[in-house]
Amino acid sequence: MAGVIVTGGTGALGREVVRGLLRDGAAVAVPYRGDQGWQALRDSAPAGASLWGAPVDLADAEATARFVSDAAARLGGLAGVAAIAGGYAGSGPLEQAPPDEWTAMMSANLDSVHHVCRAALPHLLETRGAIVTVGSKLVETGGAGAAAYTVSKAAVIALTRVLALENKDRGVRVNCVMPAIIDTPKNRSAMPKSDPSRWTAPEAIARVVVFLLSPAAAPVTGAIVPVDARS
Repeated sequence: MAGVIVTGGTGALGREVVRGLLRDGAAVAVPYRGDQGWQALRDSAPAGASLWGAPVDLADAEATARFVSDAAARLGGLAGVAAIAGGYAGSGPLEQAPPDEWTAMMSANLDSVHHVCRAALPHLLETRGAIVTVGSKLVETGGAGAAAYTVSKAAVIALTRVLALENKDRGVRVNCVMPAIIDTPKNRSAMPKSDPSRWTAPEAIARVVVFLLSPAAAPVTGAIVPVDARS
């Protein structure tokens, strides 16, 4: 596999997806926001790995499209997109949440996926590639106190299904993974009284993402895959 874009590639889950792809011999492009995270990712890459990145605001459709075009040129085409970038906010009941929380969650979780998928699809149609998005089990289990986050993730799931239907006869597969709580240092700090043994390790989720991007998953499209076995 060659030529995969991983948004959110400097985050806890994204880093593991990048590492898994690089171990499988893929060339990976990562749009990033902070130099420190990118430097750490680059320093941890295996020797000889093909890893390229550039600073991008994924909320900016034109900037995202330029990045995708540059990535396709540098990597010799695109075989996949792992649309992992996103964020979480949950400030309480809808009427009490800050007005900008809604806009922020739609931008971080939905617009970032929309922009990268829209720009990448012409390239993926040429290679009969694949897209993997990230939803959230909160869409199924509740989401009270985090309306903006939950609705934005529900929209990602809907977008995944639409893209899968639009592209199933054009050779591009589109699937979504559905984590609950991911076992990260940030989540452990935010929820010190919770039981992290019930959470899912990012590397375990990453293995599913890498599989769904691979030719081994050729029969799978439009799937909403739970990755929360112990939650």
